[in-house]
Amino acid sequence: MTSIDVTMALVVGGLFAAGFHLMLQRSLMRIVLGFILLGHGTNLLLLVAGGTPGRPPVLRGKGSDAEQMADPLPQAMALTAIVITFGLTVFLVALAYRSWRLSGHDEVRDDLEDRRIGTARERARNDPSPEHGADDATTEGDR
Repeated sequence: MTSIDVTMALVVGGLFAAGFHLMLQRSLMRIVLGFILLGHGTNLLLLVAGGTPGRPPVLRGKGSDAEQMADPLPQAMALTAIVITFGLTVFLVALAYRSWRLSGHDEVRDDLEDRRIGTARERARNDPSPEHGADDATTEGDR
């Protein structure tokens, strides 16, 4: 393993770590930036997996020595990943902008209905009295 392989592995790992960290935040723009970093990390990982750069994918007039040819599949997958990442990034930016225009901030709010169902289930598990039986029956279909 050469020093360039170790460097690229650290860069890809750093991009993935920073991307996942940003995607766990509550701000929509940080989520979008985390998605962009994950996309760049994926593209770099695909290109590193392609092997040594600079070799032609097809050799003319020579024997079919697999050692001399580059694998074109990682390059094609990287191009596809770039297009998909760009399309999803534009969509996420549009959603974040619309959320900011409607609410005045880009922070993701808690889902109050989900929290209510969760607390009703927790109460039903901890206190199996008859008065909580109605709440448990209404949330039973959600399980």
